[in-house]
Amino acid sequence: MTITVGLAAALAAAAVFFFVGRSSKADPVPESEAERQRILAAAKAEADAVKRQAVLDGKESAQKSRADVDAELRARRQELERQAAELGAKTQALDKRDREMATANGELARQERQLQEREAAAEAAARTAASQAAEAKVRLEKIAGLTASEAKKTLEGEVREEVRQAFASEAKKIEDQAKEQADDRARMILGAAIQRHASEYVAERTVSVVPLPSDDMKGRIIGREGRNIRALEAATGIDLIIDDTPEAVVISCFNPVRREIARLALTRLIADGRIHPTRIEEMVTKATDEVEQQCKEAGEQAVFDLGLGRLHPELVRLLGKLKFRATNAQNALQHSIEVGVLAGAIAGELGLPVKTARRAGLLHDIGKAVDQEVEGSHAEVGAAMAKKFGEAANVCHAIEAHHAAVAAVDALDHIVDAANVLSGQRPGARREMLESYVQRLGDLEKIAVSFAGVQRAFAIQAGREVRVLVENSQVTDEQARRLSKDIARKVEAELSYPGQVRVSVIRETRATDYAK
Repeated sequence: MTITVGLAAALAAAAVFFFVGRSSKADPVPESEAERQRILAAAKAEADAVKRQAVLDGKESAQKSRADVDAELRARRQELERQAAELGAKTQALDKRDREMATANGELARQERQLQEREAAAEAAARTAASQAAEAKVRLEKIAGLTASEAKKTLEGEVREEVRQAFASEAKKIEDQAKEQADDRARMILGAAIQRHASEYVAERTVSVVPLPSDDMKGRIIGREGRNIRALEAATGIDLIIDDTPEAVVISCFNPVRREIARLALTRLIADGRIHPTRIEEMVTKATDEVEQQCKEAGEQAVFDLGLGRLHPELVRLLGKLKFRATNAQNALQHSIEVGVLAGAIAGELGLPVKTARRAGLLHDIGKAVDQEVEGSHAEVGAAMAKKFGEAANVCHAIEAHHAAVAAVDALDHIVDAANVLSGQRPGARREMLESYVQRLGDLEKIAVSFAGVQRAFAIQAGREVRVLVENSQVTDEQARRLSKDIARKVEAELSYPGQVRVSVIRETRATDYAK
């Protein structure tokens, strides 16, 4: 700061001398002392101004230099602080890592000690077990007193039993693997079976034969250029087959109601003798009204017999249409009434609403009345129809679940399913003679009890299942699995039966004690 002020003073003096010298050289010698004083005063004033300006410039330069120095010092101080903070963080991280390493080393050492202790204990236990086995072998040899051949036979029997058990276990694994592919295989087998046996069933269930008074009537039914047969087929939606069958024509249609309408109309046309398109339309209209009335009356009678009260008219009409449909030789309407009665009886025994159970049982096959017109199984279609016409949610769900298409959620679902099975599998329901039915049940039970270890056997579900009770002390779990297969193979070889027979082997363990 002192150097700067001195420099400014020197500059000011130089400026004064410069201006004084220039004035003395440029201007002539002043004529008077007053002029000289005036010039000196002006020069001095100018020098003072230059001096002040130099001082101000010096101060400004000094302040700028000081600000630069301070900024540089602050930047260096901040950099040092940052480096110190980073160094501290690294030091803490190293300290933490050292502590973790020390902990891990301690845990590793502890685990190594435990492993060594376990190895030592295992070796000691192995030595003890070996010594005990040797002692037991010596005692067993002394107690058994078996010869070499007897011991060999005993060992062979034990090995054979172990092989059997291993085979049963392996067979169980193979069976489990096969079940994963069973659905596709079952569909293929069922498709082949249906393809072989469908023709006879379809011909029996989808045609009606109308007798004729003479073969001359066939020409009148056909009409000129086939106009009569075309009019009848168009009005009823059936196919009329006129072939070489003597004194008969065949009505073919999957819809049993349409087939019945065509049968009535054709029978009346034959009796009337006047067969032409206009008369055919009149007879078809009358037959349609009559069949609709029969459906309505049959549905109302079923509802009345079960005491259900009010039911939607469309459901009553659909219910009556089941009168013309058969399932496995059972009339569908009669089967529905039976299911309603049985469901009501079961619900009454369980203390549940009887009318609700009867309602669900009566309507459980309502989908069969329209399943030819709507996609889906008859259970799904029936549930949708019942819901559409205002039936309760539990009734609709029971209809949908009676063939396990959906999971059962309450007792009503199980009641309707059980009643459906009871109605379909009772003796005589599906054209099976009672004698052959009882004989088949007896044969099933005889085959089951013919095996060793079987205590009792019961044929249930109309011969579709046989339950076998075995002695717990004589039959193991693996042997029970093998026994079920052996019984099933013998049933296949010796009996004739419809469908399939399920063999269930039951082995139970009972623990009994007495309090005295």
